[in-house]
This record gives sequence, C-alpha cells and structure tokens, in this order.
Amino acid sequence: MIKLKTLLIVVAGSGMIFSCGNKSSESDESQATESSESTETSPEATNTESPSYDPNRGEGKFSSENLNLGASVDAAMAESGEKVAGVKCTSCHKITDEKLVGPGWKGVTSRRKPEWIMNFITNPDPMIDKDPAVQAQLELCLVRMPNQGLNETEARDILEFMRKNDAVK
Repeated sequence: MIKLKTLLIVVAGSGMIFSCGNKSSESDESQATESSESTETSPEATNTESPSYDPNRGEGKFSSENLNLGASVDAAMAESGEKVAGVKCTSCHKITDEKLVGPGWKGVTSRRKPEWIMNFITNPDPMIDKDPAVQAQLELCLVRMPNQGLNETEARDILEFMRKNDAVK
C-alpha cells in the first residue's frame, strides 16, 4: 500500500512538473499580456531561444510569404471557422477576452501575426516548448493546448473567424 501511494505521488509530481513548462515571474494576466506583446517585437527574446525560432512567426510552415489574407474578412470562411471552433476550440476558449481553460480570443488578431496564429493552432507542441509568451500564458492557464489535428483549411477558417470576432474590416 505504501508503495502504491509513493508511486502515485511520484507520477502526479512528474505530471505537474512536465505540464508547467518554464516558469516566469509574471503573476497576473495583464503582466503576461504585456510580456507577450513586448516579446513579439523584442530581439532579446530570440537570444535565449534556438537561433531558428522566430517569436513573431512561431514554428511551423506558415509565414507572411505563404499566408495571404484578404483585406476584409471572408464571410464564408469565417462561418466555417465558427463551426470548426465550436467543435474543437470553444470548450476551452471563449470568443470574449475572458479566460475559460485557455485564454479568450478577443483581440488575438491584433496581438499576434496571422502566421503565428496558424502555426500555433496547427503545431502547438513545439511552440509551447519554445515561445516565452506561450510559456507565460501556460503559467496562467496551467493546461497545455492539445494538438487538435487541424488541417490547413480548418486552421485558415478559424483564423478568419478570429478576424471576424475582432471586427477586422
């Protein structure tokens, strides 16, 4: 019985350590938001990360060169994105700025570049491990974003829904 209790404690402790990511000194959501905004433009952020990681773009195949957004929101894509988000995203994210399990989506398209959003929602694991802003957010939410297995079309539709939610004209 003691061996079972010890094993459970070790497993639970290991799970907490691995799920928390890197610790930072931010203690509330506003500081984490300020940190993530400064990380996007701060060249110092890349000095502590691998030389190939770009915190403005994230890690994945999307870049400003291969991700073309229209000047205005594509209503059909946004509608499709809302449906996909309803199945895969809204159990953890609200479309307001309110935190549920994960952060709220309101304003995300003004805080993050489209390629970063696309790379994160299609490839979250390496970005959670490398991106200081994501690690700060993880400290607030305490749950790693799971890879939802989104294909490019679903991810692009969700991005368009986010743009609609943020009233991109």
